[in-house]
Amino acid sequence: MVKFAVSDHLAVQIEQRLPQTQCTKCGYPSCHDYAVAIADGSANYNQCPPGGQEGVARLATLLNKPVIALNTAHGEERPRPVAFIEEEFCIGCTLCIQACPVDAILGAPKQMHTVIPQMCTGCDLCVAPCPVDCIKMISVTPGKTGWDAWSEEQAQASRHQFEFRNQRLLREKRENEERLAAKAAAKLKALELETAQTAEEIQQKERKKAIIAAAIERARLKKLEAESGNAS
Repeated sequence: MVKFAVSDHLAVQIEQRLPQTQCTKCGYPSCHDYAVAIADGSANYNQCPPGGQEGVARLATLLNKPVIALNTAHGEERPRPVAFIEEEFCIGCTLCIQACPVDAILGAPKQMHTVIPQMCTGCDLCVAPCPVDCIKMISVTPGKTGWDAWSEEQAQASRHQFEFRNQRLLREKRENEERLAAKAAAKLKALELETAQTAEEIQQKERKKAIIAAAIERARLKKLEAESGNAS
């Protein structure tokens, strides 16, 4: 039977009270990582600008701690913004697509991109990578900030989309590694069939075989390590 530490259960409860914008403003790469950090005591519970002061109060209640002020070093509480791409200036570089944590941007290389506003969490992460500065953040909840500007349903939908995106990226990475491994195996097989005449040709052939075999072995070990990590 798998046993979980108290901090694991607490982290789950904390994560459920975070807005799931995945903006990294708290100093952690995801809402999950921030929740874990709060649970183990390495982060304070007032570092989430999207959750705002109400978010601090929610966490304080859960943790049985006093309500403290939002730490504005991580950002100000504000109306929820949505990213908007000025399409006439978009060059189709896809950097914003790569940066979006919830796949809220549609587009293809050298094609115009556009934001799906219903999916955008207002994280700002797409703004900095844009080389032509064509992404603007536009407020869509004037007068409403924090949890007043963001619902539980939106938070859970964003969390699901974030997890879906991460699984997609892992799958694409695995599939690419498998393609490369198959290509290397085919190359090794082709080398085996090549006829080497001179000592120099034989030496070169063996060197190539050793390089490819080493690459295949590294890929195999990497795959085993990944499978072991997923199983634990």
